[in-house]
Amino acid sequence: MAGVHDAARRRLGGARHLPPGEQAGHRGGGGGRRGADPPLPVARGHRRAGRLSAGVRIGAVAHRPAGPEGGTGRTWSTPATRPTCCSCRPLWMKRRGARFVFDQHDLVPELYLSRFGRGKDLLYRGVCALERMTYRAADVVLATNESYRDVAVRRGGRRPEDVFVVRSAPDTDRFRPVPAEPELKRGKPHLLCYLGVMGPQDGVDYALRALAKLRDEVGRTDWHAVFVGGGDTFDAMVELSRRLGLSEQVQFTGRVPDADLVRYLSSADVCLSPDPRNPLNDVSTMNKVLEYMVMGRPLVSFDLKEARVSAGEAAVYAPADDESEFARLIALLLDDPEKRAQMGKIGQERVNGPLAWRNSQASLLAAYAAACDERPRR
Repeated sequence: MAGVHDAARRRLGGARHLPPGEQAGHRGGGGGRRGADPPLPVARGHRRAGRLSAGVRIGAVAHRPAGPEGGTGRTWSTPATRPTCCSCRPLWMKRRGARFVFDQHDLVPELYLSRFGRGKDLLYRGVCALERMTYRAADVVLATNESYRDVAVRRGGRRPEDVFVVRSAPDTDRFRPVPAEPELKRGKPHLLCYLGVMGPQDGVDYALRALAKLRDEVGRTDWHAVFVGGGDTFDAMVELSRRLGLSEQVQFTGRVPDADLVRYLSSADVCLSPDPRNPLNDVSTMNKVLEYMVMGRPLVSFDLKEARVSAGEAAVYAPADDESEFARLIALLLDDPEKRAQMGKIGQERVNGPLAWRNSQASLLAAYAAACDERPRR
């Protein structure tokens, strides 16, 4: 087993996280160090497709038992990030000696409920069945937070010792603030920033309506806002901004190069995490929250369970889906530069402390060692 652990450590030591932008599809490539060992397959892990910088690289670790003639065989662990559409493939691979790691980045039943709003219909029951099959097929399960771990144990029937929490983490070596650029504020005193996917469940519409209330109810026009990222609802959000009369104050950049992303975040006074409360968002770790924090930016969020776990006092929290209070909290932070600086410092300390990748690395190594263990599994 030492060989598995050492191989995993060598791979993870060379590629601890995804650098800024890799999750947005800006760059491909395997990365990592080259050494004397044969290269191991790599599956990139991130909670949601399109998140821009946080995440980890998950190595598929080789275990090489002695063959009948004293040679070496090769048994691979194969990662999967969502319930497989057909569980036959991992089962077939397991029969050939593979170890199957279910690295769960989304709770697909909750995603279905949150995105489509169709209730617990036939398709919902179908994705629940696929999830159960995937849980049962896996040797170990990787969860992005304690809420997901609880689901794996409670709904998936997995033993607690077979579920490992491996949190995503920004690359603090590469994702660092640069000097602010006042020109990005388009002549306004303050810059607000949203970073991330624009899908039906991501709350960009809540953020835009909150900004309209910031202007109309709070009476604040001393800000410019930039929305960085793309997704299924990008065009609809641009249109909503136009209908709300925000076209002059809200800028949609789409996906941008890494350097521009860092420039926007470094210049932002307040960052926005407008994910509404729904079955998925309440228990999911939002990578953008971690990215705001590593850049030392204070943020406004709706009051979600895992948002509080991640951000703590680096955020202020509006009651779930309360756009007026969200707007009021933005104004509160704009008026208090000392509080913004204190919150930014708290965020950086959390990302470099309890939420640092080094803490998840040990759990990830333990997970792959357990996956390749020969002890019987349920």
